[in-house]
Amino acid sequence: MTRRHLGMLVACAPLLLQGCGMGAGRPAVSLKFQTEAGTPANASVYIDEEYVGPLGYVAAHGVRLPIGEHRITVQRSGYFPWDRLVESDRKPILLRVKMVRIPD
Repeated sequence: MTRRHLGMLVACAPLLLQGCGMGAGRPAVSLKFQTEAGTPANASVYIDEEYVGPLGYVAAHGVRLPIGEHRITVQRSGYFPWDRLVESDRKPILLRVKMVRIPD
């Protein structure tokens, strides 16, 4: 990867969450979250190790993912991390997130 490509990737990262998909016109998939009871709304959502926002906000608004494989992680202090590998292939994705509290 050239320095120019790396710069474009960094510049596009925030837009990726809005459907930029690392380039205008590239197909993107709708990713939605459904949270189970007891899962904190203020847990942090990461896609491919990039912070997206709090789970409650992301669940309410959804995210656009470019076609391909992505790692989705939800973390919150006091809970075991929730982690999934998803393959986006033009079909909407619905993830059910149930976080488990770490025992004291």
